[in-house]
Amino acid sequence: MSFDHRSRTEQTRDDASARDRRTRVIAISLSAVVVAGLVGFGSYMLLEKSEAKEKREEGVAQDAKQTEKDLKEPAAEPVEDEKTWDAKKLTRNHVAGDVAYPMKPPVGGDHNQAWMNCDGDVYEKAVPDVNAVHSLEHGSVWVTYNDKAPEADVRKLAERVGATPYSLMSPYEGQAGAIMLSAWGKQVTVDGADDRRVDQFFAKYVQGPQTPEPGAPCTGGLAAPR
Repeated sequence: MSFDHRSRTEQTRDDASARDRRTRVIAISLSAVVVAGLVGFGSYMLLEKSEAKEKREEGVAQDAKQTEKDLKEPAAEPVEDEKTWDAKKLTRNHVAGDVAYPMKPPVGGDHNQAWMNCDGDVYEKAVPDVNAVHSLEHGSVWVTYNDKAPEADVRKLAERVGATPYSLMSPYEGQAGAIMLSAWGKQVTVDGADDRRVDQFFAKYVQGPQTPEPGAPCTGGLAAPR
């Protein structure tokens, strides 16, 4: 049998010291676990944020590529049922009077020396052919409609023209279709504002290769029909 010769006070003090050491060890261990957990959580959150940022940037890049693709595709596509006249054979003399054009609306030919403003201008009344043709010579697209065109389509096309430099819009009685788009030597009748050919025609012919005078102004002309 062994005996502990320490006094009760010494035993109590030693036991307390042992408990303190165990408590410190446990506290240090718990602190290490907490710190490790925080570090791990912080690393996880940083990784999550980094991945989210990369996905956002990738999404933006993809959206930009898609937008660029959407802009390029209509210009590359042929416009169904489009009518074409030889742009080089359309005369371009400045004349003072009216011109008897062979098509309605006209897509080129002799014209007045003053052009209709075509910086996204929407006219509520008909404009003179001889002034609108001069706008086409500068590379604009002319949207025309008659009384058979639905009001909703007219409003939507007016918004489109209003946001597009080198374009103009006006009513035109006597044209064959309810809604027609014209450029120099080019013309198409569309079914409505959402017709795919509207995007195609704008993409191809606003300052397009058919333009006799690319870069010529669409402001500084007539702001209202005479």
